[in-house]
Amino acid sequence: MEELMAKKIVIHYAAENVDQPIIYELVKKHDLVVNILKARILPRRDGVIVLELSGSKENFDQGIRYLKEKGLRVEPLSKSVSQNTERCVHCGACTAFCPTQALSIDRETMKVSFNVEKCNGCEVCVTACPVRAMEVNLF
Repeated sequence: MEELMAKKIVIHYAAENVDQPIIYELVKKHDLVVNILKARILPRRDGVIVLELSGSKENFDQGIRYLKEKGLRVEPLSKSVSQNTERCVHCGACTAFCPTQALSIDRETMKVSFNVEKCNGCEVCVTACPVRAMEVNLF
């Protein structure tokens, strides 16, 4: 049985790539399902698009390779979520909602810590944080 996968990714476009049918190629040639979550693409300017990309592992890997060969920078959405430590008041509200336990309270210091490697980019913490210390940095 073929292994299926789905991941949220951020694709950073260079100005010279914006006019190319890149998303079409992911669907047509690499047989991937594309759900566009956010996008900022303008003529002759750098841009960014956030996708949920799904399909077989082999097609997914080929699709990511294709994007990189086109000169695009690809990263998991989780890399775009960050904790503004100056704004954070360490109330812990975000930790109650984080489905991957990327946010936790250090019991010795009673401070909220953020493990970006565990983050799946769901952004629930962004809306849960009363002081908006959790941020999504896409654009």
